[in-house]
Amino acid sequence: MARTIEERVARVRYNDDGLVAAIVQQHDTLEVLMLGWMDAEALRRTLTEGRVTFWSRSRQEYWRKGDTSGHAQYVKGVRLDCDGDTLLVAVEQVGAACHTGDHTCFDADDLEPVVSDR
Repeated sequence: MARTIEERVARVRYNDDGLVAAIVQQHDTLEVLMLGWMDAEALRRTLTEGRVTFWSRSRQEYWRKGDTSGHAQYVKGVRLDCDGDTLLVAVEQVGAACHTGDHTCFDADDLEPVVSDR
């Protein structure tokens, strides 16, 4: 039985601020592009509009990825993790995903592990 949008949104375990982490991944290469935050309304918009919408914690407003930059994210699928507290959003990324202009937000710094191989 297919779930309604409201049933899907209600399954998510939001944090104390009413937000859930949304990991964004390129659907065909599986490259991790970025992490954003969604509240129930941002998730609802993402599921119904086919474009990723986040809640901006710094600006305290919704922002749909690409509206000002042209670097849009078209939704291919959204999955909920086993705990219900993290989303995995598969997208078709147009242009850069990162606000710095990089393709992914994870291009910047490669942290060296502190634990040696055993």
